[in-house]
Amino acid sequence: MLEKALKYTFAIVGGITGYTVTRFVFVRAGLNLNSFVGIGIIAIASVTFGALMLIIGSKTVSFAVISVEKVEKLLLSLTLYELMICAGGLIAGLIVANLLSVAFMRIQIIGIPLTIITNILFGSLGVFLALSKRNENILEDKKRQGFIRKILDTSAIIDGRILDICRTGFIEGEIIIPDFVLEELRHLADSQEDLIRTKGRRGLDVLNSLKNDSQIPVKINKTKYDSSIEVDERLMQFAKDEKACIITNDYNLNKVASIAGISILNINDLSNALKPLAVSGEEMTVKIVKEGKENGQGVGYLDDGTMVVVEGACEYKGCEVDVIVTSVLQTSAGRMIFAKFKTTSLSVVK
Repeated sequence: MLEKALKYTFAIVGGITGYTVTRFVFVRAGLNLNSFVGIGIIAIASVTFGALMLIIGSKTVSFAVISVEKVEKLLLSLTLYELMICAGGLIAGLIVANLLSVAFMRIQIIGIPLTIITNILFGSLGVFLALSKRNENILEDKKRQGFIRKILDTSAIIDGRILDICRTGFIEGEIIIPDFVLEELRHLADSQEDLIRTKGRRGLDVLNSLKNDSQIPVKINKTKYDSSIEVDERLMQFAKDEKACIITNDYNLNKVASIAGISILNINDLSNALKPLAVSGEEMTVKIVKEGKENGQGVGYLDDGTMVVVEGACEYKGCEVDVIVTSVLQTSAGRMIFAKFKTTSLSVVK
């Protein structure tokens, strides 16, 4: 209803404008306004202007309605922080525009239109630039910012564990696959040797799953490096250019890249770090510091604070004993180890 009212308002304004302009022309020309021809010309001009403004008004109102809906959706999708950022960008843009407007206002005729256009342009530019930088943290260390992006090499893709790591959400930022790594996987998949061909196809499957299932973005980057250079050399150069780190499980690449000052995330190092501290059957020495909850139990602690419960060790409080791990209980509160004395001999250190 409001749209129709606005369209008809444009038409009425157009009709009045046509009548006013035609009447002004007739008066200036000294023509008779009350003649049949004069009334006809004024009526035709009024209807023409009205119809023209109706067409213009219809398109203008439709455009305004669509724009308002888009702006409304955008405002609803923005957080309070992003709205504050946009407001800051708008203020900065308008300040620059008004500084320029001081000079534009002195220009005859077009000074005012230039001032209006400048304010709209710089205000919009300020909002756009502020919104595009909303995810950047100016307090964050520059080196950390640069290493958000991760580059996967061929060995890490074929290994496959990177897929599970990405699914768990432990890796942040963007994963980049250089085109020469993808090309190397394709060559491996086309190899005549069964083992190499299997590795290549596995790598392509992992990469496909990584793009479809991963919680972080995966991007294939085109590069312009000389194809005669070794893949590892191109990979390190690419990491330097992109200021990114390399995810690999290649021991030699790990060492060479570290010497070259390139950040490396080694999947094998991660795997070793996540190995359980103790497994069933493992031998260790622990100092009994207190009695356990159950009768006869003694309790000790490892260097990292892990509790070790030893059967029948209550009487050895204050002593170090050699024990064998029987089970490991992992809970959300931490790890608990259950152990018993060695069956062959009992070693106690006072």
